[in-house]
Amino acid sequence: MLNPKMIQELQRNLAKIQEDLGKETVEASVGGGAVTVVMTGHQKVQSVKISAEAVDPDDIGTLEDLILAAVNEAGEKAKELANKRLGALTGGMKIPGMF
Repeated sequence: MLNPKMIQELQRNLAKIQEDLGKETVEASVGGGAVTVVMTGHQKVQSVKISAEAVDPDDIGTLEDLILAAVNEAGEKAKELANKRLGALTGGMKIPGMF
């Protein structure tokens, strides 16, 4: 059973991990580098890079699909990063409301 001191320590560690996740980034690139998305561990998009070759005014749909795929992949990587960091703290326990 967790005592109050252990709970406070857990809360401090959790706050530190959450802060660190905001500083860490993941990157996803799709279409052979046509679109690259950088996202924080808090799943906030920091940047989107689109190569000139990916821009075809006659085929906007493909570019939209590439952007969507890159954002989704970056989101999955950010979730994996959060789960990895939080898993070290929780010992693999799934805590509701935490990624």
